[in-house]
Amino acid sequence: MAEATQNGIKIVAENRKAWHDFFIDETFEAGLALTGTEVKSLRAGKANLRDSYAVIEKNEVFLYNVHISPYEQGNRFNHDPLRTRKLLMHRSEIKRLSSRVREKGFTLVALRLYFKRGKAKVELGLARGKKLYDKRAQIAERDARRDTERELRGRDRDR
Repeated sequence: MAEATQNGIKIVAENRKAWHDFFIDETFEAGLALTGTEVKSLRAGKANLRDSYAVIEKNEVFLYNVHISPYEQGNRFNHDPLRTRKLLMHRSEIKRLSSRVREKGFTLVALRLYFKRGKAKVELGLARGKKLYDKRAQIAERDARRDTERELRGRDRDR
C-alpha cells in the first residue's frame, strides 16, 4: 500500500473511501494491540482499511474488518487476517467517544494506519454518513475547482 514518511510517521494504509462516504467531524489516535506477525506484515505495508470500523463494548474499543495479510515467513504462528483487534485509548477518551457515538447517525471509522515512533497507531474518525446528493455536490465542486485551476494555468502560459 502507500508508504510515506512525514514527521517520523510512516503511513501503512489509508481509507480514502471513508472521506468520500462520510463527513468526518473529529479524529482520534489510538494504539493497536497486535501480535508479532501482524506488526511484521504492517511494516511490509500489507494492510487494507476498506470497510473497517470501531465499536465500543464494555468501555473498550475494538477494530473490525481491518485486513492485515498473513506474514509470509510466519508459518504456524500467523494470525487471522480479519481478526478483531483491541484499540488502546485513555478511559476519558473512550467515555467521550462513547457518548458521541450514541448520538444518532455517528460511527467510528478507521482513516489511517501508521507507525509513530515505532508504535502502530490507527486514526479514527467520528463520522456521519453522507447522502447520495452530498457526494454528487462534492464531486461537482471538485470538478469545478479543477477546471478553474486548469484555466488559470492555461492563462499563465499565454503570457
